[in-house]
Amino acid sequence: MSHLSILPTVLRDLDILAASLEAMGLSPCNGGELRGFGAESKPVLLQVRLSDGLSLGWCRGADGSLALVGDLQRLSRCRSLPPLLARLTRDYAARDALLQAQLQLPNALIHCGA
Repeated sequence: MSHLSILPTVLRDLDILAASLEAMGLSPCNGGELRGFGAESKPVLLQVRLSDGLSLGWCRGADGSLALVGDLQRLSRCRSLPPLLARLTRDYAARDALLQAQLQLPNALIHCGA
């Protein structure tokens, strides 16, 4: 039987996470509950539905980080999930670094080029 699991992450900023998801072509929704098997549900701050119909959510952990919420049994069969999470982590890290640079150097011109 599958159920919702909560996994810790190093992500902390909900706005950066939402921007990263949007940049990946996903449509994050604020708040709500992530539904699991049967009547199981967990409140989340942000959730996103993947192209295969599976959903991911994030809730605030005790340490202030954003914990990933999902049905691990179903998600484990999703071959596209590991690359998606890797891409999300990279995009989040880049956006966070640019934001921190902007805060540290408010008069600097900061851009990201390929």
